[in-house]
Amino acid sequence: MEWTDGRIRSFITTVLRSGMRRWPPKWNVLKSSATTKQINKSSGRMAQHYRCAKCKGEFSSTGVQVDHKHPAVDPKVGFVSWDEFIKRLFVKESQLQTLCKACHKKKTKKEQQKRNEDTL
Repeated sequence: MEWTDGRIRSFITTVLRSGMRRWPPKWNVLKSSATTKQINKSSGRMAQHYRCAKCKGEFSSTGVQVDHKHPAVDPKVGFVSWDEFIKRLFVKESQLQTLCKACHKKKTKKEQQKRNEDTL
């Protein structure tokens, strides 16, 4: 079975985003948002907590995500090229932030809505 262009693009995007998990600036941003070790409410164990850049709440590592301040795919323009995608994916620390899952979900939803409005 031959892969479609869409499937190839999805596969490459997934591989690149997977590589982002090991990007040193990402870990530096996470470290810089660390607050204190405290009891994790869900596990009952001591765990490092991190401050959300948006709501300022404190969450364990499973409750936060490192987010691009500007999406890897610009919602106004859409996908331009692999070079542009890679340039926007692997950014400096100043272009990343730690968000709790709820704030990240809201931000992503707004970006998706913007993308959908611009394609209509």
